[in-house]
Amino acid sequence: MAEQDKPPSFDELEARLRAARAREDEKTGRGLDQPPSSAGMGLGFRLAVEFVVGTLVGAGIGYALDAWLGTVPWLMVVFLLLGAGAGISNAYRAAKGLDETVGLGEAQRRADGEAQRRADGEAQRRAERSKDD
Repeated sequence: MAEQDKPPSFDELEARLRAARAREDEKTGRGLDQPPSSAGMGLGFRLAVEFVVGTLVGAGIGYALDAWLGTVPWLMVVFLLLGAGAGISNAYRAAKGLDETVGLGEAQRRADGEAQRRADGEAQRRAERSKDD
C-alpha cells in the first residue's frame, strides 16, 4: 500500500480534533476547563413550561366553571383559548427578556455584559501583544 492510501492513525485524528476544539474555544472565548453553557436549553424548557402551564390552567378553570354552572363545554373552550394566549404571552416575554419578576431579563443582560467585557479584554490583550512584537 502506498503512503498516501493509508488512513490516518487515531493519534493524528486526536491531534486534529484537539486543534479544532482549541480554535473553536478561541473563537467563542471559552476556556478548555469551562463546560459549554446550557442557558439556551434552560430557556427553551422555560418557554415550553410557560406555554403548557398557561394552557392547562385555563382549561382547568374552564372545566371547573363548566361543572359548577352546567355550561359544558363552552367555558372550558373559552378559558382554554385564554390560557393558551396567556401562555404564549408569558413565553414571549420570557424569550425577549422582558420578564423582570423572576430576574431572567436582568440575568440575560448581565450575562451579555460579561461576555462583552470578556471579548473586550481579549481584544485588548491581543493589541498589547502585537505592540510588544
